[in-house]
Amino acid sequence: MSSSRLSPSAASPVSPAQNAAVCSDGLCANGLSCERDGRVLFAGLDFQLPAGTALQIEGANGAGKSTLIRTLIGSTSDYDGDILWGGKAFPRSLAAMRAELLYIGHHAGVRRGLSPLENLAWYGAAAGDAMAALDAVGLYGFEDTLCQQLSAGQNRRVALARLYLPAVPKLWILDEPLAALDVAGVESLEACMRGHLQRGGSVLLTSHQPVNIQPLVKVNLADFQPQERHWEAEYGA
Repeated sequence: MSSSRLSPSAASPVSPAQNAAVCSDGLCANGLSCERDGRVLFAGLDFQLPAGTALQIEGANGAGKSTLIRTLIGSTSDYDGDILWGGKAFPRSLAAMRAELLYIGHHAGVRRGLSPLENLAWYGAAAGDAMAALDAVGLYGFEDTLCQQLSAGQNRRVALARLYLPAVPKLWILDEPLAALDVAGVESLEACMRGHLQRGGSVLLTSHQPVNIQPLVKVNLADFQPQERHWEAEYGA
């Protein structure tokens, strides 16, 4: 990504060395800017996600939430600025971050030819732990049903069941985890995330709805859009 596309205001006032000192714990971004199809989605994004905290990314459809998620998990290197894990910048720290990462995308990402129990076993879960996790997401009795026979919402819960397993990675990056969940499912997932934070984990999530977890910091990508994107959002393209 060419930095010449970005406005001067997108440049970070903090040097990589200074940011590394501030971001010695957890995931951080400094002056992060991304574009898609030659169009800047957001510029100058800064955040810190130390242990025991949560960060909610907000923004309208097309604002760049999914692009940001893909960038943070290392699926694309087309960005300007710095992403740091444990005080070390990508790509040097990317492998270490992924070793501590549990990522669940907007799509379920389950193996449809396997059962829910077999999907969790593929991730190394013991049978008893997997059954407890499936029970927690309301899938008791469906553990041996092939995922291709389950509904989209049930497959989503198979994916989310990974969050209820013991010894989970400390960094969770979740793209719309509350989507397609009923009230009980939302409350259960919020309780699960609160427990993770209390154990020293961290959560970065996107969501169009309120999330009842603390401590929670919200970042709206609309605040980091170039002026022309603000104009289009208000008056139309």
